[in-house]
Amino acid sequence: MTEVDTQPLRRWAAAVIAWTPGASGELPAHLAPAAFGLDRPGGAVTQLPWGVEAAERIRRGASLAPYLDHTLLRPDALPEEVQRLAAEARRHRFGGACVHPTHLRTLVQALEGADVVPVAVVGFPSGAHRAEVKGLEARLAVQDGAREVDAVANLSALRAADLDRALADARGVVEAARPWPVKLILETGLLDRRSVVLGAGVALAAGCSAVKTSTGAGAPGAHVEDVVLLRATVGAALAVKASGGIRTREEALRLVAAGASRLGASASVDLLGEGPG
Repeated sequence: MTEVDTQPLRRWAAAVIAWTPGASGELPAHLAPAAFGLDRPGGAVTQLPWGVEAAERIRRGASLAPYLDHTLLRPDALPEEVQRLAAEARRHRFGGACVHPTHLRTLVQALEGADVVPVAVVGFPSGAHRAEVKGLEARLAVQDGAREVDAVANLSALRAADLDRALADARGVVEAARPWPVKLILETGLLDRRSVVLGAGVALAAGCSAVKTSTGAGAPGAHVEDVVLLRATVGAALAVKASGGIRTREEALRLVAAGASRLGASASVDLLGEGPG
């Protein structure tokens, strides 16, 4: 595994651990990772625009579709349902289509020739897998055609502020999926604000391409305040993906305005049906 200088992460994490979040839960400017020299190896990722102006452009007619990962993560999904997901993603030109690894080959075959990214989840939905298992799962997903991986972080390690364990877990997936991007799912509805921030810092240090709010599998889903916190932590270095319980176009636009540059939803088609884009 490629060596990474962990000192900036450790200095920054010590300051975050000493931080007592206020009522707003907002991250103070002096705790920005860049102030401690904590940057993503390889530099900032390319991502879609976010913020109030981006949301207003979509309201005025720009397409929401490229922001969306059309998602089917029911464990009992049938092959024909995966094929339908792919057909909808192709027809509406969604940015990606996301499934369990066991459904990935069906998805990849159905998406052949389409400009839609096949996405596989890893360590889903708990993240409570051994790091070696997550790495193997990511490697096999890439072999089966995944071109992005959404991996659940080691949530226990983040709650315990165990940086070594959390970083090794995330880096193992990044190395296994290389050269394809990895989004780190932080399950923001389960973690406190400090642990969410630490998870975003781990994602930066590990070389992930994005942080993601939620699995959508039982825990609370995407909230505006979570997206604001994640964007304040990662800045423009990583994408922010909001997912879990996004049911209306207006919800999606509020999340883009808050800082999301990717959205994950099973109701993606409905999100397009309430207005332009």
